[in-house]
Amino acid sequence: MGAGGVRRGAAHALVLGGVLGSVLTGCSTGPEAGTPPRAPSPTATAGAPRAVARSGGTIGAAGSACALPVTFDVAPKWKAKAVRSGTAGKTPADRDSASPDAGAQELVDALLRQGPVTVVCEIDAKPAGNIGFLRVWTAGPGSDDARTVLEEFVAAEDGASGARYRTFTAGGLDGVEVGYHVTNEFLDGPKEESALAVVTGRGPVVLHLGGLDGEEHEQMLPAYELAKKTLRAS
Repeated sequence: MGAGGVRRGAAHALVLGGVLGSVLTGCSTGPEAGTPPRAPSPTATAGAPRAVARSGGTIGAAGSACALPVTFDVAPKWKAKAVRSGTAGKTPADRDSASPDAGAQELVDALLRQGPVTVVCEIDAKPAGNIGFLRVWTAGPGSDDARTVLEEFVAAEDGASGARYRTFTAGGLDGVEVGYHVTNEFLDGPKEESALAVVTGRGPVVLHLGGLDGEEHEQMLPAYELAKKTLRAS
C-alpha cells in the first residue's frame, strides 16, 4: 500500500478509535428508539426498492448538532457530532506559536479531507448497535456538478473500485449516488460503501456511509436511505 493508503487507513482508525474526540463538538440527535432494519446491499438489482429507517430527528439546521448546507433525518439512536478543524481560521504565525501538538493537528486536518471535500459531521451508528458512520463532507461554492464531485471523492479513496453511479432527486435537489467496493490490506475482502452528492448554493455536499464490513454496511443502509429521502437545502 502506498503512503496515501496508509494515511487513509490511519484516518479511519483514528476516527473509529475515538482519537479525534478532541476535535469533535456537538450533541445527540433525536430520541432513543429502535435500530434500523436490514436492507439489500448496493449490489442488488439497480432500481430495486430499499428499506428506509424511521426518523429519529433532523440535523443540518442552525442550532442542530451539525449546521450544514442541507438538512436530513437521522435514524433513531444515531448520534451526530460536528467535526471541526483544529487549525481552521488560524494564520501561519498562530500555528507556529501553538503547542508542540500543532503539527499533529495539521496532519489530522489533512486526513479530514477527501478529494474536493472536507468532513464536517459524523453520525455514529454505535448507539444503535452498528459499527460505522454516516459522514457529511462539504466544500465552498464552485463550478463542479454533483457527478464530478462524487467521482473525485471516490477516486481519492484508496482501494475503491467497481463504482456504480445513478441519479436521484430529493427535496428539489438533483443528486448523484454511488455504490462501490473498497479493498486494502486491513480487510479480509472487498466491502461495500455508499455515497451521494448534491450541489447547493453554499457548495457541494457529500454523504458517505462506510462500516466495519459488508454486513455492518448492509444493516446501516436504511439510515442512509432515510437521509437521502429527506434531503433538503437548508
